[in-house]
Amino acid sequence: MKYLYQLFLAFNSTWLIAVVFLVKDKYIFTVLEKYSMYFSWGLFILIPILLTALSFMIARKLPKDNLQSGSVMEIELANNNFLPTYLGYFFVSLGVNDISTLIVVFLIIYIFTYLSQTLYFNPIFLLFGYHFYFIKTSANIKIFLITKRQLKTPGNDHFNNLRRINNYTFIEL
Repeated sequence: MKYLYQLFLAFNSTWLIAVVFLVKDKYIFTVLEKYSMYFSWGLFILIPILLTALSFMIARKLPKDNLQSGSVMEIELANNNFLPTYLGYFFVSLGVNDISTLIVVFLIIYIFTYLSQTLYFNPIFLLFGYHFYFIKTSANIKIFLITKRQLKTPGNDHFNNLRRINNYTFIEL
């Protein structure tokens, strides 16, 4: 289940590349041809939002883990660290001229995102109220934490409801 979830997260993290391309090229779903192209664009945007919502439900099946009080030594907000990466993705998708090139570019980025398996940053998580943090533990291990909590002071928090995505990435549900 963990590997399937990692594949799913990597897909959700990179799918916005396709959304930007489809909107840029004014693609429309053939079923919605008689309606405005904005319905198709809304659907293109809605798909990754729904898939991200589904990822929260699937995350409940991941292995449980925790961090005890006093084990968090440093907290660093990571929400803005990924903005350059996503801007790069958007500029790449704006530069792609046809669907076959988009597929190749998407697959390359998807594979690298999956194989890196260190972070699964999905900007749509922000819409659901989640934040991204780098946390350094008392064992001097730096982990990536996805949580709805606003973390400010290290040492006082305990995390009893973590789900392990991989050895360095956790989500608190």
